[in-house]
Amino acid sequence: MHMDRRALIADAAIDVIAEAGARSLTHRAIDRRLGLPLGSTSYYFRTRRDLIGVVVDRIHLQSKEDFAKSGLVPVAASCVADVVEGVAKSLEQTIAGRRKQLLARCALMVELVDDPPLRMRLMVSLFSREKAVALFTVLGAGDPSRLASGFVQLLEGLVLDHIVGYRTPPADSDLCDIAAELAVPIEAYLVGAVSMGAG
Repeated sequence: MHMDRRALIADAAIDVIAEAGARSLTHRAIDRRLGLPLGSTSYYFRTRRDLIGVVVDRIHLQSKEDFAKSGLVPVAASCVADVVEGVAKSLEQTIAGRRKQLLARCALMVELVDDPPLRMRLMVSLFSREKAVALFTVLGAGDPSRLASGFVQLLEGLVLDHIVGYRTPPADSDLCDIAAELAVPIEAYLVGAVSMGAG
């Protein structure tokens, strides 16, 4: 029951931040949103930082679950085209299906500028640099570590562009069927990385 309540609070906190910004996150706001007696949220999470921490953990957990379901585990026989298709489709599902989490994450990036430990947890909550290193290693790219960092930066930028940037859709539209669009920069990066390794 406690874990269920904690998950409910985490999801409510994400909704509050996504809808009204990071400054709107308070214990009272969560109590009101969930219809709980005042003080209920603070029983589970004593400080506002604790609340933010559970939001970060919730986003990270969802990312791990999504990756496990995606089947994006490169093998030696993987070709670039297959990887591009898989990554683009997975990214499309993330952008389309986790809009509130992504909005909350964007808001917290600014909120946590002066809290390096928590901000670092937030920054690794969406994409795994370690898995990106494994991908470039399998693809035979030179300097997998450096290329993995750049690839994660690319994916972060694509998410940002579709959530709060130039390609943000109107509120009443969805973000489905963007895999082909996402595939263009992903393919350019991966093809370039592999060609560097071949050279």
